[in-house]
Amino acid sequence: MLKILGKASSINVRKVLWTCAELDLPFEQEDWGTGFRSTQTPEFLSLNPNGLVPVLRDGDLVLWESNTIIRYLASRYGGTHLYPADPTERARVDQWMDWQATELNRSWSYAFLGLVRQSPAHQSADETARSIANWTGNMRILNAQLHATGAFVAGKSFSLADIPVGLSVNRWLRTPFEHADFPAVTDYFHRLRERSGFSVHCANGLP
Repeated sequence: MLKILGKASSINVRKVLWTCAELDLPFEQEDWGTGFRSTQTPEFLSLNPNGLVPVLRDGDLVLWESNTIIRYLASRYGGTHLYPADPTERARVDQWMDWQATELNRSWSYAFLGLVRQSPAHQSADETARSIANWTGNMRILNAQLHATGAFVAGKSFSLADIPVGLSVNRWLRTPFEHADFPAVTDYFHRLRERSGFSVHCANGLP
């Protein structure tokens, strides 16, 4: 059975849990990270030298990096409906997954840590405003893409990219500041409610 190491409140762990729900994969989940078992122990660092969650164990295979894990699961366990075999279609999915992991993540980091996590090191009003502005700019890009597809981020069908992006939209909506109005993003988030695992792993009260 798959084993997922990482606390369920982590956005990156939730990517893996939601993917398992979409693929109807049984798994065991162990809580690791702040408030639970330390990821800085020799035991955990032998699995992921970065000391970060999630870690996936599938038999003898050990994987870290959340987007790598969900790509593996879809490829290994019959998820071509989520992660197409066609190179062109797959590239569109990869593009938005990589964008979420780089451009979008970097833009929200300061504001999220200050406003939600209440980090003492992230309380500069100027830096928070700059982060929100950058975050808003990226959400504007997403809104335009969703307006163009009329459905999901990589096209007309739900794909693996919608899991990290959907979780990111949830984080956007739950971080307390005055949000710009992006109707296509709002419609998209409602559309995701039809997905298996959404209420448990995305719209679950966690940012």
